[in-house]
Amino acid sequence: MGFLVKQCCIGIAIALSFSVLSCVLYGSETGYLPKSVGDGLQASTSWILKNISHAVQFLNFENLAETILDVFFISSSYIPVGSPLHAYNGDMHLSVVACGDRLEEALVNIKSSLLFTKKRVFYHIFAEEDLHAGFKNGIDSWPMRWRRKFAYTLYPITYPSDGNEKNWKKLFKPCASQRLFLPLVLDTVVDSVLYVDTDIIFLTDVQDFWNFFKTFNSSQLSSLCVEHVDKNVGWYNRFARHPYYGKTGVNSGVMLMNLTRIRKTMFKSDLSSDVMSWSELLLPLYNKYRYNITWGDQDLLNIIFHHNPELLHIFPCNWNYRPDHCMYGQTCKEARDEGVKILHGNRGVYHNEKQRAFRAVYDTIRDFGFQPDYWKHIIEPLETALAATADTYCGKEREAILKELRNIVSNTP
Repeated sequence: MGFLVKQCCIGIAIALSFSVLSCVLYGSETGYLPKSVGDGLQASTSWILKNISHAVQFLNFENLAETILDVFFISSSYIPVGSPLHAYNGDMHLSVVACGDRLEEALVNIKSSLLFTKKRVFYHIFAEEDLHAGFKNGIDSWPMRWRRKFAYTLYPITYPSDGNEKNWKKLFKPCASQRLFLPLVLDTVVDSVLYVDTDIIFLTDVQDFWNFFKTFNSSQLSSLCVEHVDKNVGWYNRFARHPYYGKTGVNSGVMLMNLTRIRKTMFKSDLSSDVMSWSELLLPLYNKYRYNITWGDQDLLNIIFHHNPELLHIFPCNWNYRPDHCMYGQTCKEARDEGVKILHGNRGVYHNEKQRAFRAVYDTIRDFGFQPDYWKHIIEPLETALAATADTYCGKEREAILKELRNIVSNTP
C-alpha cells in the first residue's frame, strides 16, 4: 500500500510540475510573464522535477526518469558539475576552453553551433572562474527557444597536480593545453567529445561533423585536419624541430576525441621502448620537447600521432577552413567543391583587418539577433559584407564560404 501511495504522490507532483512549467515557458516566450518572475518559477519547478527524478529512479521507472530529465533539460540550459543530469545530457558533446579576452568569441562559437542543429548539444565549457558569470549572463540573454537546443556545464581550468600546472596553462595560448586533459577531467559518462577552439564558427549542422565518428575504424580514437594541403607553404615540413604527423602535420583547432578509447589505449613514443597511457605520456613528452615546440599542445599532438598514425582519422580541410587555405589562393579543393563547413579564424583574424572575409563572417554571426528568417538576417548581410572583401585573396573565395550556408538555410524550415 505504501508503495502505491508513493506512486500516486509522484504522479500528482509530476502533473502539477508539468503544468506550471508549461505556463512558465509560454508566459516567458509571449511576454505575458515578466522575465524575473518566469526565471524564478522556472528554477523552482526545475528543482522539483530534478528531485522527483531521483525518486522515480529509486523506484526503477527509468523511462519516466529520462522523460523528466528531458523536460528539465529544455527548461534550464545550465547543469552544475556533478549533477546526476549528466547521465542524460544530450546527443552531442562539445567542449571549448576560454581564458583572458575570449569570452565573446566563445559565445559566438556556441551560438553558431546552434544555428542549424536538429539534435541536442551539450557544451563542456572550461574557463577561468572570473568568466563564468559572463557565460551565464550571455547565454541567459538568448531567447528560450534557443536555450532549449542545448545544455552546458562550466568547469574551472583544471590541470593534473604534477607540478607543471603553470607551464601547462601558459603553453602556446592561455589555457589552450586544457584539451590535452579532457580524457582525464571529463566524467567517464562522456564517451566522445568534439573539441573546438574559441575561434571556430559552424556554417552547417554540427551533427554532420559528429557523424565522422561513425567512419572511425576499430583503432582510431581521434580525428584532425592536416595543417597544410600544399607542402610549399607548410610550416611543419619546413620549420619543425620535432616529429610531426604525415607530410605537413595536423591542426588541432577542431578535434574529435573518443575519450573512452583514449583512456584505454597504450601509446608508443620515443621516450622509451615501453608503451604508456595518455596520462603517463603527456608530462615526459613535454619535458623532452619543451624547448623545441612552437605551437604548444598542437605540437605535442603531432608528436603523439607521428608515433601512432594508425590511431588518427583525417577529415577534409573544409571542416577546419583557415586563412592558410586562401591567403595565397585557394588550396582546399573540398571548400570550392562542397563549401566551407567550419570556419577557423586563427591568428586573431576576427579582430583585425588582415583577413576581412573571416571577420565579416564573425561579425555577421555575432550581430545576428536570433530572428527566424535566416536568409534575411544572415545570408543577405553576409553577402554584402563579403562583397566588400573582393579585393583580398580570401574574399575572392567568398562563394566557397557562402555555399554551404546558402544550401542549409534554403533547406531549413
